[in-house]
Amino acid sequence: MFRNNYDNDSVTFSPQGRIFQVEYAGEAVKQGSVVVGIRNAEELSSYQKKLFAIDEHVGIAIAGLTSDARVLSNFMKTQSMQHTMVYGRHMPLHQLASLLGEKAQLNTQHYGKRPYGVGLLVAGVDDKGTHLYEFQPSGMAEEMVAFAIGARSQMARTYLERNIEKFADCGREELVMHGLKALKESLVQDKELTVDNTSVGVVGLVKDDSTGRTKVEPFKVHDGRDVKDWIDAVSDDKDDDDDDDDDEEEETTTSAAPAAGGDSMEVDS
Repeated sequence: MFRNNYDNDSVTFSPQGRIFQVEYAGEAVKQGSVVVGIRNAEELSSYQKKLFAIDEHVGIAIAGLTSDARVLSNFMKTQSMQHTMVYGRHMPLHQLASLLGEKAQLNTQHYGKRPYGVGLLVAGVDDKGTHLYEFQPSGMAEEMVAFAIGARSQMARTYLERNIEKFADCGREELVMHGLKALKESLVQDKELTVDNTSVGVVGLVKDDSTGRTKVEPFKVHDGRDVKDWIDAVSDDKDDDDDDDDDEEEETTTSAAPAAGGDSMEVDS
């Protein structure tokens, strides 16, 4: 049987148990610009343009079809607003992510509908702390410590995996640096992070000096000149690493030269 016998709609399984229309929607996510999200106990950041504030305590980063992302973001805004009006407090992140997944999954069950061709990183805080969820077109929403989606995101995820144990103890500035470094890993060789192609979204918990309690610092998108210092710091770190590599290479070459020239070498017995 040919593959296209099973990809005409989103309600027919192939003999291998696959739903190709859902997989095609996932491919749309891979074509989007890369986004990165990281969290610790109090701060959470996500990076790259296509950032949207959902409520005071939550925002999203998207990769894929922007039009589909706007549909989902409007749905999330409505749900969050209704919850606040009824209960007088912000909607918990796990509940919002669950509702989002249910809405997306319905589109994989009905003939004539298609999955949303967008992936989301949902970043926010609630009574239980900071949260980062990855949303997929299949309707799956999974909580992460750090993640990246979009084109060439595998290189960013590799960086995050190497440094994941550091994130819990990082402050805001350090989280931002790690996020931008991960984003930098995903760039093609002749591209650099600039104020024109980079945005930073931050939401977190801060201590209220008057009451001594923690409160939500609203989700805010930093772009343009606001991110220049961060980008410059990431570039400086890269230059320092290159200089260190050059020094190590020079020291290695110098110390090995006498042996190559045939001079005697003393060995402690």
